[in-house]
Amino acid sequence: MRYTTEMKDYQLLDMANGEKLEKWGDYILIRPDPQIIWNKKTNAKLWEKAHARYIRSSTGGGHWEMYKKIPESWKIRYKELTFNVKPMGFKHTGLFPEQATNWDYIIDKIKQRTMKNEQVNVLNLFAYTGGATIASAYAGANVCHVDSSQGMTTWAKENLISSNLGDRKVRYIVDDVVKFVKREIRRSNTYDVIIMDPPSYGRGKNKEVWNIEKDLNNLLMLCSQLLSKNPICIVINTYTGGLSGTIIKNAANICYEKNKIKNIISSEIGIKQKDKNIFLPCGITTIVEF
Repeated sequence: MRYTTEMKDYQLLDMANGEKLEKWGDYILIRPDPQIIWNKKTNAKLWEKAHARYIRSSTGGGHWEMYKKIPESWKIRYKELTFNVKPMGFKHTGLFPEQATNWDYIIDKIKQRTMKNEQVNVLNLFAYTGGATIASAYAGANVCHVDSSQGMTTWAKENLISSNLGDRKVRYIVDDVVKFVKREIRRSNTYDVIIMDPPSYGRGKNKEVWNIEKDLNNLLMLCSQLLSKNPICIVINTYTGGLSGTIIKNAANICYEKNKIKNIISSEIGIKQKDKNIFLPCGITTIVEF
C-alpha cells in the first residue's frame, strides 16, 4: 500500500465499529467507513473529544450531529498546498487525504520537465475540488480541470487561490467528462499527463449517466487519442470493489498498447492510523508510465 506520513494537518486517530476518528486541523470528526469491521478502539476517551459525527440514515443519506461549535469551513495544509475543508453532505469534507501520495508522484514527474523549462499540459478529469489540479499547477504545469459540478469547480478555484497559485495557468471546465474528451479529440488537443478520479456512479452536467463498470474502458480508449507525442503518465483512481487493480491494469495494457508503455503500477492507496501499525485502504491507483 502507498501512503504518506507527511500530512501533518490531517491524522487518522482511531478506527472501530465501522467509523473513523479523524483530526482535520483543529477539529475532530467521526465519519462512517464500512471497511472497519473490528470493534476495539485504541483510545476510547479520544472519541469523546470529537466536534462532530456523521450519522447515516437507514433510508439513505444522513446528517452531521454537532457536539461542539466548528466553523463553516477551515484550511488545512499539505506541504506547500492549502485546502479549504468543511463537513458537507454524504459525510465528505471536500478533500481525500490519501491522495497526497499521488500528489507527490505528480509533482515529481512534472517537475522533471518544468525544471528544464519544458511545457507540460495536464488534463484532470472528474477533478472534484482540485487536489491534483493544485499539485500539477504547483509543479509548473498548464492544467485543464474538468468536473460536472459548478459548486465543486468553484471550490477548486478557491483552493488554488488559498495555495497562492492564483496566477498559474488553470482552465476550469464544467461539463460531462466524456463529452469534453470527445471535443478535445476533435480539436486535436493533446496532454502530457491525464489524471482521472471517476466515481462508481454519477451524473453529468445535463444528467448524463456514468457507470464505471460500463463506461471506464471507453474513456480510457478515448484518452489514448489525447496523449501528446511525448507523454508522461496517466493516473487512474478507482474505488469500485468489483474492479480490482489487476482489472484496471489489464484494461490499461490493452487501451495504451500503441502508446509505448514503459510501466504500469497498480496499488492500494490508504492512510496509516496515528501511532498504530494499521492502515485504512482508500481505493486503487493505477499509473501508466510512458
